[in-house]
Amino acid sequence: MCTGNICRSPAAEAVFRTLVSKRGLDSKFLIDSAGTIGYHEGNKADSRMRAASKKRGIEVTSISRPIKPSDFHDFDLILAMDRQNYEDILNSFERWRRKEPLPDSAPNKVKLMCSYCKHHTESEVPDPYYG
Repeated sequence: MCTGNICRSPAAEAVFRTLVSKRGLDSKFLIDSAGTIGYHEGNKADSRMRAASKKRGIEVTSISRPIKPSDFHDFDLILAMDRQNYEDILNSFERWRRKEPLPDSAPNKVKLMCSYCKHHTESEVPDPYYG
């Protein structure tokens, strides 16, 4: 999950879909991406991200959407691209749980993407949108 769901998270979704598909595990995973805001809702991923991904053999086809309460039910893991996204996701959870039942364990599903990275020491995925 990133801010607008047009750069980092759609690319991560597409990479993971490709890895899962190559291993024939499509039926074992529910894979999606979302943004912490709905500013780009309904839009394709940024054209620069789609082009960069295509050069690497990855097709980015997702359509931007904001995070929704059901994500805390539907997914076992919610990966945030940076600390601000992480905080925004948890804040959304707290706001929504006052209005509807959400799993108490849901905040434990939220992790930083880079906490799973083994080949570098970055703690956040940089946002390429502005640079």
